Amino acid sequence: MADIDARPNEDRRERLGRIAFRAWRRGFREADLVLGPFVDQVGPTLADDDLDSLEALLGWDDDHELYAWIIGTAPTPLEYETPVMTKIRGFMRDHVAAAVAEGAG
Repeated sequence: MADIDARPNEDRRERLGRIAFRAWRRGFREADLVLGPFVDQVGPTLADDDLDSLEALLGWDDDHELYAWIIGTAPTPLEYETPVMTKIRGFMRDHVAAAVAEGAG
């Protein structure tokens, strides 16, 4: 019975691992530095629906465009304007502020 009960947690850990890999390896460093830490720190707390939205967002091919949506320099298509995008933007603001407070930039 323990094996059956552990499976959902294993599946979730594997899913988060795949998401983290995609978030940290976007190909555009600025996006990596927002999305990677976001997934590492916030990802485990997200509901399955939010993980679905995050996976859809990570499926976007144009990293520069995706980053522009995050920082607000380009309009985000409605299908990607989700609660997860709001969380990513808030995380980015907090993450950048913390890095600056520690002497970065």
